[in-house]
Amino acid sequence: MQDAHWQGRLVLKVQSEPMQAFSADFDLQGDARDGRLSFFTPLGTTAARLDWNAQGAQLQTTGEPQRFESIEALTRHISGAVLPIASLFQWLSGMDPLTPGWQVDLQDLPHGRINARRMPPEIPAELKIILDR
Repeated sequence: MQDAHWQGRLVLKVQSEPMQAFSADFDLQGDARDGRLSFFTPLGTTAARLDWNAQGAQLQTTGEPQRFESIEALTRHISGAVLPIASLFQWLSGMDPLTPGWQVDLQDLPHGRINARRMPPEIPAELKIILDR
């Protein structure tokens, strides 16, 4: 795993039926090919951990880990939407790659904030990241 490391709060709203909303503190490390994303409860315990590499992805919550063919399949499973993990790492580095179906606002990145929206015809979603300073 690479040395890239970010911490903060992640908020995700997916306009599915019913609407899904998720908010948690996070710790992200690695890169789009080999990484780990951990989510924490308000009390600081690990609620979920996502690990991925070239061989696939794994979700660890309680009980046995669940395995997926890719990080995209894993994010679709937990949120109902494929999240642009590869683009997320570039967004966090201040780059705005072409991400089909997504619009990102990096204007507030110097203040530790990223806002991204997935646009129709896909199920609309909003992703907000607030980095710890």
